[in-house]
Amino acid sequence: MASNKVLKGVFLVGLGATSYGMLATFVKLAYADTSSAGLHYTPAEVITAQFTIGILVVGLLHFFQTKFRPKITPKASLADIKKLMVVGTSTGLTSIFYYLAVTYIPVSIGIVLLMQTVWMGVLLETILDKKRPSSTKIVAVLVVLIGTTLATKLLSTQATLDWRGITLGLLAAASFTTTMYAANKIALSISSAQRSLYMLLGGALVVLVFLMATQHTPFNYDIFYTWGILIALFGTVIPPLLLNAGFPLTGIGLGSIVAALELPVSVTMAFVFLNETVLFSQWIGIALILLAIVLMNVKLKK
Repeated sequence: MASNKVLKGVFLVGLGATSYGMLATFVKLAYADTSSAGLHYTPAEVITAQFTIGILVVGLLHFFQTKFRPKITPKASLADIKKLMVVGTSTGLTSIFYYLAVTYIPVSIGIVLLMQTVWMGVLLETILDKKRPSSTKIVAVLVVLIGTTLATKLLSTQATLDWRGITLGLLAAASFTTTMYAANKIALSISSAQRSLYMLLGGALVVLVFLMATQHTPFNYDIFYTWGILIALFGTVIPPLLLNAGFPLTGIGLGSIVAALELPVSVTMAFVFLNETVLFSQWIGIALILLAIVLMNVKLKK
């Protein structure tokens, strides 16, 4: 019975990670597409549509939970709501930085930069918890850095990466690290739908500011019924619900390993649908990053 629960958890986490892995390719395709007015969609339009549709869908899920399962759906306190919305601002920043990054660099590079959360998480944990990282984590961080060097083609003489994309990609990783660290410590007693809803509302405030600051043309509402639905489902609806349901069954260690599927899926999607060139050395770098994630989450035994 226990093994069936773990298997179910692996399936849920894997599916959630795969959904996240597809996201950047859909965003890039949305940028390349044109609306009925013949205009290309802007990052502000894509992100606004994602959060708006995501809030509506997750809000409906929360409504049905409280209506039909009120006894087993604890209500969030005002303090929990405030904390989740503050944490949610980092969710909005992650989307903004990441979606801007892939306008300057390939998706296959952007996802590698986003995966720098591996060593950023260790660094944040060391600073906030005042706990020295284990030798295994230190080795894993070094492996990640070596893998990143290969996966981003930094050693290639032909590499011409835009510094703006690199900077934005690292800022996205920093924001995502903050989200993961805080989300695993705040309001754990309430439903995943509630937690996702209030975090999305917090993120929406940042997205609104970004929209007002960067959207200099009339807002193109076509995005809501074209790419917006797809991006919202794969970015703010399906993955959080699946990961929140799967992690309790797999545990953090196994769940983190399975969630690393996001990296190869994202690179493969970019290779197949965006015709991005992925060198053999990049695959080696990706494999090293995956190895580091395994090292950090598996207790080695004799």
